[in-house]
Amino acid sequence: MVRFACEDVGVADPQALVLAVAAQQAVHFVGMPEGNLALAEAVVYLATAPKSNSLYQAYSSVQQDIQHSRNEPVPLWLRNPATPLMRQMGYGKGYKYAHDYPGHFVPQQNLPSSLQGKRYYIPGDQGYEAEINARLEAWRKKATSD
Repeated sequence: MVRFACEDVGVADPQALVLAVAAQQAVHFVGMPEGNLALAEAVVYLATAPKSNSLYQAYSSVQQDIQHSRNEPVPLWLRNPATPLMRQMGYGKGYKYAHDYPGHFVPQQNLPSSLQGKRYYIPGDQGYEAEINARLEAWRKKATSD
């Protein structure tokens, strides 16, 4: 059920994973056969939850890129200037802290140059993912208008 919650329900209902793990813990706590109801509740919840494999697809795409592309360095502005030398080398220079901006969003390239514009996670239109999609679209619109 944990795999079902992650792979088939996914981010369309993030509470599915919480409930699946809670069911496992309930069975562990009270034992069987009393734990059957916790399992049955989880089964019904998962079966009737909105479904999305968008996160699974994104993860698979990331894994493909890891296997078949260069291991490029993290952009300098994302690197922590933990020492004076690192600061002199430009680590952290130009970094924009999202929490200092309206809506806690700032358009900033966080991927290596070769991956600029690459999107791994493309939310679906079911459940919570519809809300995520709306938020991402608003951010993209803001990024192109600035």
